Amino acid sequence: MNNLKTIASVILLSTSSTNLFAGGIDDDPLLYKVMIDQLETREKDGENPLILETDVWIGKDLNKAWFKIDAEQVDGELEELEMQALYSKAIAPFWDLQVGWKHNSKPKPQRDWFAIGVKGLAPYQFEVDAALFFGGNGQMAARLSAEYEYMFTQKLVLSPETVINLYSKDDSEHGIGSGLSDLQLGLRLRYEVTREFSPYIGVNWNRKFGKTEDYAVSANESVDDTQIVVGVRAWY
Repeated sequence: MNNLKTIASVILLSTSSTNLFAGGIDDDPLLYKVMIDQLETREKDGENPLILETDVWIGKDLNKAWFKIDAEQVDGELEELEMQALYSKAIAPFWDLQVGWKHNSKPKPQRDWFAIGVKGLAPYQFEVDAALFFGGNGQMAARLSAEYEYMFTQKLVLSPETVINLYSKDDSEHGIGSGLSDLQLGLRLRYEVTREFSPYIGVNWNRKFGKTEDYAVSANESVDDTQIVVGVRAWY
């Protein structure tokens, strides 16, 4: 648990110095944002993983350096760690084209991917993040994330979310099958103590499909999992 909390703290502290560049009078100033979208624990049978999902960007209005970190820790050990370093270019109002590198350091063996995707605000205020990844040995992957925010009040917000992962080839080393690999649906209710800090509770459902399901069964892992989540969302 301390590992992920340390990562989150370093992300916040390391960006504080960029305030020096964001001030002053400038028609196109240097800006930054740190968004800890999820720092949560999930209650499930046998283990309660700690999850961190973070976006960090720095740049100007049309061009930014964008970093994404997704991590999962169980019993004090990092089991999953994915990092992306991207160049983000505004291509339309509320839409960015993102190109760069994705690195999966856990689980082993490590994997590197070329990443290209789009991130933005779709009609009806859906936040969308869609990407293609090109890895070694001809492996390709696709990920689609979508999130919506329904405001009950100015402070109470309900946020449904879905994440879909697909792969072009079987990968037995990582327990991944071709085609639709897994689906995650989440529903989180948060209370905005301030705009920058929001504790939340919710439920998360994960389902594996196809060959990925077969690999999970062979490894005595769950293929259909519902979790109660408690966490915080913060930005700076």
